Amino acid sequence: MTDVRILGVAGSLRRGSLNRALLGAAIKLAPAGLTIDAFDLADVPLYNGDVEAAGDPAGVTAFKNAIRAADAVLFVTPEYNHGVPGVMKNAVDWASRPARDAALNGKPVGIIGASPGQVGTARGQSQLRQAFEFTNSFCMPQPEILVFRATEKFDANGDLTDAKTAEFLGKYLEALRVWTLRFK
Repeated sequence: MTDVRILGVAGSLRRGSLNRALLGAAIKLAPAGLTIDAFDLADVPLYNGDVEAAGDPAGVTAFKNAIRAADAVLFVTPEYNHGVPGVMKNAVDWASRPARDAALNGKPVGIIGASPGQVGTARGQSQLRQAFEFTNSFCMPQPEILVFRATEKFDANGDLTDAKTAEFLGKYLEALRVWTLRFK
């Protein structure tokens, strides 16, 4: 079995976020042959072309290097106002630069997300998929994980308590491992 290294990125900066909890669950449920390393976006500033022209800030350099070192990236996105949140979109914007040598260019990616609402993160995930068309990233089309009513599926410590969600997440991660191997 070929080992696959995934970089996991939660699109929320809040320590107690449902999406950080979902990333934590993914790390714990990773199947044999798959390792997920979390990257915290707290040190990635807002994208600014003037800042980029002067040289990537340390947090951006670390993010791009982590993407390049991984076999694939798992984006764990909330949904704010029917769309992808600014933190997540900002991370993708930085990782898409410079266009000819972007860290996301040709990189397999997966998207999952959790929300207290009834439709999970369907709209945010859809918008993120559109961004990956531009970055020339290979976004896994199926299966999808749209954790709805997520406040009922995680305990106060952020641990996943819903067996069905854990089962689906395990299947998703195995599919992401297989998807990534297609490009490795």
